This record gives sequence, structure tokens and C-alpha cells, in this order.
Amino acid sequence: MPKRIGRATFIFIISCIGLVFSLGASVAFGVSDIELSTVWQAVVAFDPAQTNHQVIQELRLPRAVGAALVGSFLAVSGAVMQGLTRNPLASPSVMGVTHGAAFALIVSLVFFPSLSNIGLTFASFIGAGLAVLLVFAVGSFSSGGLTPVKLALAGVAIGGMLSSLSTAISLHFQVAKQMSFWYAGGLANTGWTSVQILLVAGGIGLVIAVAISKAMTVLSLGEDVSKGLGQNTILVKSLGVVVVFLLSGAAVSVAGTVGFIGLVIPHISRFLVGADYRLIIPVSAVLGGWLLVAADTGARLVNAPYETPVGAITAFIGVPFFLYLARGNRGNM
Repeated sequence: MPKRIGRATFIFIISCIGLVFSLGASVAFGVSDIELSTVWQAVVAFDPAQTNHQVIQELRLPRAVGAALVGSFLAVSGAVMQGLTRNPLASPSVMGVTHGAAFALIVSLVFFPSLSNIGLTFASFIGAGLAVLLVFAVGSFSSGGLTPVKLALAGVAIGGMLSSLSTAISLHFQVAKQMSFWYAGGLANTGWTSVQILLVAGGIGLVIAVAISKAMTVLSLGEDVSKGLGQNTILVKSLGVVVVFLLSGAAVSVAGTVGFIGLVIPHISRFLVGADYRLIIPVSAVLGGWLLVAADTGARLVNAPYETPVGAITAFIGVPFFLYLARGNRGNM
């Protein structure tokens, strides 16, 4: 165990260093490159008279920080989903979360067109949370309780229903073009207000995730084993649902549809540090943030000055790696 903790600590530190460098690169590189020394000055000694400082503080820095938070939250929520359900395919993009957020956003655009961007963010956050609760409720209240297969089926069913409703409403009320940018996924409109929303909701979710990480490790061995050790499985699952609601809801409401981070990163973390969720959760948080910051930077550079949807970048990275994991049978819970 000490050897495993030492290895996990080393991986965590290296990942944090990589995340810091990727944040610096994200702020420095873009349509017009900015020197790293200027980035540092804008952070520690902001001068509103300098255009580069304004660009860094108002546009690039909140976007980079938002990307790190969104990636972290998606990765941790995916790890929690996989641990609670013992389903290696569980992730926010698979379990209906993004469809719930999209449905709430479309309803808001159609029936409450005067809502501000913050109001739309809160609406999609609530929609994502309701989708999480609905999926877990459908899977839990069926005979035999919550199983990986039932959860996957519930996620597909609820997601398909919400997606169909969203498509019908968007076509009927002609808001499909507005929604296409959200479906593509991106952080172009991320500001400090969005970062504050992420910090509040996600901070609470991360604290709860860390608090139940030991219980999740036991639960991932099987519900019978967990109950035999005297664990309150209903409480652990309930708290896990709250974690998924807070983390994935906040992330999806800000960044839209960003797939594969919540699916692939937990597998990578599990491969690197083992099956202990006390180690998986912090490592997933850092690796998820690192991946999305790098993907967002690539999205701005690959076809500059135009912006490629960040969801396409994460899919390009995630699909081959996930196929490699599946082929190597390293995705087992």
C-alpha cells in the first residue's frame, strides 16, 4: 500500500505540473500569440492600460481555468458513475446528462427568450441534474435494484427521449442553429461568472466525492460485499448521485457536449493507480483538466483563426485510446 500511494503521489504531482504548463500554453497561444512573461505579468501585476493584459484577464485566463474545471468535473463524475454502478461505460455523455441539459436549454430559449447567458447556464444545469436523478431513479426503482445493465438501459432510454423532444422543439421553433454551437461543445463564451458557477457547484461535489471515495472502493467490489461490511449502500449511492448532479451538471451547463473525458480518464487513472477511489478521484480530476485544456488549445490552433469544436478534439483523442483499453481488457472494474 505505501508503494502504491507513493506511485500515485508521483503521478499526481507530474500531472499537476503538466496541467500548469498546459494552462500557460492555453493562455499564451491563440490567434495572436502572447509571450509567457506577459502572461505572468497580467496575472500578478494587471495593467488595464495594456491590451494584452485585458485579453488575458477577460478572455483567455477564464477560458483556460474553465476548461480545467470542466475537464476535472467530467472526469470525476465519470469515475463516480463507474464506481457506483460497476459499469465501465458509465459517463455523463452516455447517461443522459447532456441530453437533459440540452432539453432545458431549448425550453428556455423558446419559452423564456429574455433569459441572460447566466440564466441559460442555470437552466441547463438544472436540466442536467434532473436527467441524472431521473436515470438513477428509473434504474433504482425497478425490480432487483440498480444494476450496471439497468442503469445503461435507463440512460439510453431517457437520453433518447430527451434528445427526440429537444430535436422536435428546436425544429418547430427554429432554434436548431442556436443549439448547434452548444451540441458541438466549446468554451468560447466562458467568463469569470461561469468560473464562479463551476467553483461553487463543483467545489461542493468534489468534497463529497472525496468523502465517499473509501466507501466507493468497497461498493465497487459488489453490493453484497459492501453490505456485509456494514456499509450503508443507499446513503453512498445517494451521495454519489448528488456528486454526479453537481459536477456533470455544472460542466455541461458551461461547456455543452464534451464527450469521452468522463469515459476514458477514469480508466486511465485506474490503470495508473489501481482500484482505490481515494487515489482515482484526485488523479482523474487533474488528468481530466489537463486533457480538456490541451484539447481546447488545439481547437483554437488546428484551424486558426477559426475554431474547431472541442468535442471533436476530445473524440479524436478519446475514441482510439478507449478502443485500445477495450482491446487490452484494461477497462474492467
